[in-house]
Parts: sequence; structure tokens; C-alpha cells
Amino acid sequence: MKAGLVEINWTFAFQIINTIILYLILKKLLFKPVTEFMQSRTDGISASLEEAESMTEKANELKAQYESKIKASEEEGRQIIREASIRADKRAAEIIKTAEDDSDSIRKRAQIEIEREKEKAINSLKDEIATIAVMAASKVIEKDLDAEAHESFVKQFIDEVGDAKWQN
Repeated sequence: MKAGLVEINWTFAFQIINTIILYLILKKLLFKPVTEFMQSRTDGISASLEEAESMTEKANELKAQYESKIKASEEEGRQIIREASIRADKRAAEIIKTAEDDSDSIRKRAQIEIEREKEKAINSLKDEIATIAVMAASKVIEKDLDAEAHESFVKQFIDEVGDAKWQN
């Protein structure tokens, strides 16, 4: 029997059976391993992608941790600088206070020394006045005691003592 281009006979039936058997053998030997290979390859790629995503997430977490640690260390650095600045200000205030105390002490000692020198000068002046008074008294005793001479002598003595006082 002939139906169009293909003739239906026993050869045709054998060819269909051969094709089905060949299909089953190829399915068993070729298609199944290729399909399994392709599936394992797909699974491997999926696992690699998942692992890459997991690594990306871990990297992002580590990045966030490092950023927070950097921020914390920056804040700690700022705190250390603030504390050092405060300590430096306190130390500067202590140094200034010590310098002021030393200055006051030096000023007081200088004032005491000035007072001593003033006392020495006064005592020296008194000694000189006493010496001059003794000299004047000896001159008075040597001279005649008339009133005019006595008065001019006292004026001269006062002038000399006054000049001596203003010169010192």
C-alpha cells in the first residue's frame, strides 16, 4: 500500500520499531547521562551563584563591621584628643599658677630686701647725722657762744644736713 511518499509495509514497521528501540537505547545511554550532566552543571552553577551571594553578604557584613570599628576608633581618637587637650589646659593653668606664685614670692622677697636696704640707708644716715652732730657740737664748744654765731651755726648745720638728706 502506498500512501503518498511513504509506502506502508513490514520494512516501515521495522524502521519504526528500530527507531523506538534506538530512541530507548539512546535515552538510556545518552540522553539520561547528558541530562544528568546538564542538571549537575546547572546545580553547580546555582550553588556557585548562591555561594557568591553568601560571600557578598559576608563581605558586606564585614565591611559594615569595619566601618563601625573605624567610626568607633575615630570617635575614640577624638575623645583622646579632647582628654589630652583638657589635661594640657589643666597643666598650663598649673604652670601659670606656679609662675604667679613664684612671681609673688620673688616680689615679696624683693620688697623685703628693699625694706632692709631702706633700713640700712636710714641707719647709715642716722650714723652720719650723729657724726655730724658730734662734729657740730665740738665746733660749738670750740667757738664762742654768742647768740648770733650760734644762730648762724645752727642754720648752716641744718642746711648741710638738709643737703645731705636730699643727696641720698
